[in-house]
Amino acid sequence: MSTLIKGGTVVGPTGSHRADVLIDGEKIVALLDPAFPVEAETTIDASGKYVIPGGIDAHTHMQLPFGGTAASDTFETGTLAAAWGGTTTIIDFAVQKTGEVVQDGLAAWHQKAEGNCHIDYAFHMILGGVDGDALKAMDQLVTDEGITSFKLFMAYPGVFYSDDGQILRAMQTARDNGAMIMMHAENGIAIDVLVQQALARGETDPIHHGLTRPAALEAEATNRAIALASVASDCPLYIVHLSASKALEAVAEARDAGRNVFAETCPQYLYLTLEDQLGAPGFEGAKWVCSTPLRSKYESHQRDLWKGLRSNDLAVVSTDHCPFCFKDQKELGRGDFSKIPNGIGGVEHRVDLLYQGVVDGRLSLERWVETIATTPARMFGLYPQKGIVAPGSDADLVIYDPNGRTHISAGTHHMNMDHSAYEGYEIAGHVDTVISRGQVIVANGTYHGRKGHGCYLKRGLSSYLV
Repeated sequence: MSTLIKGGTVVGPTGSHRADVLIDGEKIVALLDPAFPVEAETTIDASGKYVIPGGIDAHTHMQLPFGGTAASDTFETGTLAAAWGGTTTIIDFAVQKTGEVVQDGLAAWHQKAEGNCHIDYAFHMILGGVDGDALKAMDQLVTDEGITSFKLFMAYPGVFYSDDGQILRAMQTARDNGAMIMMHAENGIAIDVLVQQALARGETDPIHHGLTRPAALEAEATNRAIALASVASDCPLYIVHLSASKALEAVAEARDAGRNVFAETCPQYLYLTLEDQLGAPGFEGAKWVCSTPLRSKYESHQRDLWKGLRSNDLAVVSTDHCPFCFKDQKELGRGDFSKIPNGIGGVEHRVDLLYQGVVDGRLSLERWVETIATTPARMFGLYPQKGIVAPGSDADLVIYDPNGRTHISAGTHHMNMDHSAYEGYEIAGHVDTVISRGQVIVANGTYHGRKGHGCYLKRGLSSYLV
């Protein structure tokens, strides 16, 4: 099946130009001068629109068990929502908890995802118990399973927490096998003290989730992770869901020194705040409980994060998509903010929310494409199969209409959750058509994809290292 996307402006990380895109089967086979005559079985008119690589969300948690419940999106519903929003690949997290076998955790996530995904998917591996067997498993997963990134936690004592010695050993192993260490950088030991003190004072509302996870403890943990990576002979380090200015300063300093230190942020930290969302009246703020938490609008965090995206001190925008319904899930924390399941849903809106940054003059078109597609592909071993509009790459494409409008609402989104973190937001742009491996899955406001179309992707090593 051949398809010609005609009349659009192809946007990549190095520039934008008018070109027609020819697809044959699952691959892009040519970028053509618009004046060049060519025939195809199907022609899609992209006049006045951008043609960009399909989005890659490098941080999602579909049906993750957490806080006495589980994320409300399954791999089926979550990848369907992602497709509607212009994301054609997700990288989710398989989980090993303390005392479990790493390979058993991976097998459980394969079972959840296989045959259920509407778009392509890959896995990172969460290590919740770093011991000799887990370190050996890291080598095996890199070599045999195409899993080349491992997430550790400085937070959640008793659940996922690793101490500095365990982190150092995992970093040394990753340095030897070429893998990336991903770090949830918050000082969980100190946070637990602050949480218990707040509850003892009767401070139980959702806003105290943010107040007991101060930016200083994110910065401290980020600095510590960077120091440990240095001791581990410059192990590649990727800080997840960075939200705070001082943490960003630590990343920027390491990058200025030529270190293999990278970071992502998420749309919630670019648009939402502790006061306006977490501090909403009554228990409403529970909808926006996530970790790291939303930061204060009276400080410079959002301004600094946008600057970090422009300067490449922040390399990627992911969502940390981990949705919970307000009813019966977020409500588990009524009267005790520490029991509110942590997570915000956003996999459907990332491409649009970052495009609004282009409209607002905060990002260039090229940087938009880099942060949502090209850099995630390079960072996590999927490039050039994914993340670029180029001959030989998978035909994962989005035709984006800059003259369209997108209204975000729980009444119209496709995520399996009963509220929207971005309720009422108006985006000056719209995902028009989505193509996954050569198949049109979204067009003209209609879904044409299917469960099971998505394939598991074995990843190589990062091509983003210095």
